[in-house]
Amino acid sequence: MTETSWGKIGTLGRKGGNTSNRALQKLKSNAAAAGAAPPHVAPRPKRPRPPSGRTNLASCVVATIFLIFIIIVILIVYYTVFKPQDPKIAVNAVQLPTFSVANGTVNFTFSQYAAVRNPNRAAFSHYDSSLQLLYSGSQVGFMFIPAGEIDAGRTQYMAATFSVQSFPLSAPARVGPTLANGDGVGFNYGLRIEPTLEIESKLEMVGRVKVLHFFTHHVYAKAGCRVAIAVTDGSVLGFHC
Repeated sequence: MTETSWGKIGTLGRKGGNTSNRALQKLKSNAAAAGAAPPHVAPRPKRPRPPSGRTNLASCVVATIFLIFIIIVILIVYYTVFKPQDPKIAVNAVQLPTFSVANGTVNFTFSQYAAVRNPNRAAFSHYDSSLQLLYSGSQVGFMFIPAGEIDAGRTQYMAATFSVQSFPLSAPARVGPTLANGDGVGFNYGLRIEPTLEIESKLEMVGRVKVLHFFTHHVYAKAGCRVAIAVTDGSVLGFHC
C-alpha cells in the first residue's frame, strides 16, 4: 500500500514536472516572441524631385525683374548725381596793356581773365583749348591754352595774354555812346562819345570727365565776348559776353 501510493505520487510528480516545464518553456517562448522586435531598417532617402518648367520660368521672371530694377536705380543715380556737365566759363576782365594806331593800322596786346568752374563730381581734364580774337569776322589773334585739370566742384582762374599782329581798320571807327571806365560792366551804355573799335573774343574749353573712374565723357564749353575799345588811347570801354 505504501509503495503503491509512493509510486502513484512519483508518477504524478513526474507528470506534473513535465507539464510545468512545458508551460514554462511555452511562457518563455511566448515572452521571447513578445519581446523580440523585427530588425530596424532605415528608410531610403527620397530623391529630390527636379524643378518643373513653371518653377524655372518663375525664377527667371523674378531674376529679370530684379535686374531691371537695379538698372533703373543705377540710371537714376547716374543722371541725377553723376551726369556729366559742361564747365561754366565767366570772363571777369579784359585789358589791353599796349595799344597803338598808325596810318589806319592797329597793334595791341590783349589780356583776358576768366574763371572756369567744374560742376561735375569728377575731375575735368582739358586739352585742345584756345582763345582767339576776331575783328570783322577775321581772326587777328590766337593762343593755345595749356592742358590742365580742374578738380571736382572747383573753380580755376585763368589769364591769357598775347600780342595781336597789326591789322588795318576795315572801316572808319564807329562813333557812339560807350562805357568809358573800362571796368567791364555793361556795353553800349556810356558816359562819353568817341571813336570805338569792336573786337570779339572766343574762349573754348575742350576736355573730358571720367565718371566713377570708368565712364569717360567729352565736354565742351565756350565763352564769346564783344569788346569795345577806344581808338584814341586803347582803353577798354566795356565788354559783353
